[in-house]
Amino acid sequence: MTGFLVLFRRELALAWGRGGGPLLALAFFACTATLLPLAVGSQPARLAAVATGSAWLALALASLLSLERLFAQDYEDGALDLLALGPAPLEAVAFAKCLAQWLAAGAPLAFAAPLAAIALGASTALAPLIFVAALAGGLGFSFTGGIGAALSLGGRRGGVLIAVIVLPLFAPPVIFGAGAVEAMAGGLDWRTGLMLLCAYSLAAVALGPFAMAAACRNALS
Repeated sequence: MTGFLVLFRRELALAWGRGGGPLLALAFFACTATLLPLAVGSQPARLAAVATGSAWLALALASLLSLERLFAQDYEDGALDLLALGPAPLEAVAFAKCLAQWLAAGAPLAFAAPLAAIALGASTALAPLIFVAALAGGLGFSFTGGIGAALSLGGRRGGVLIAVIVLPLFAPPVIFGAGAVEAMAGGLDWRTGLMLLCAYSLAAVALGPFAMAAACRNALS
């Protein structure tokens, strides 16, 4: 456990400083929310209709920004070889990397999501659900995104390859999260959508590290 904590602290420090840390993701998220009224018009009714879906789409795209360097930096400088030879299995390394990525980028984006949705016209009563759903969805984004980051190791234009691999996997949490919020806004049952979102994220946490470890071993071999 002590070794894992040391590894996790290392990954958290790298995640906080990698590619601008959470600031770049937050800036992209804010820019997307700001530009939306210019695209669909400034009418409050029209903005309120697309506020939830647009906030979730921006959240998914912002989560992509820091995935490229999740494994690539360690792969390029040889640190991944040392981690593979260390006492911790690669599955634990992948878990630590994705958890640190979620805390450094996913959690700040979850705090920003209700603010962006309210600014676009969503009801303030939806803010707690938007935050919880964004927090759970960000966890799924980090662990499914880690699979794409590991599969792109050694390839050219890794960022484009990650987007091609990961964006289809991001569709279910976007649908479940936005659907839960829309259901609550319409007075319908929102718990089903939230539970499906949590189930997706938990499945990504449970299965993602094994897929990432297998992809890293393939890249190192």
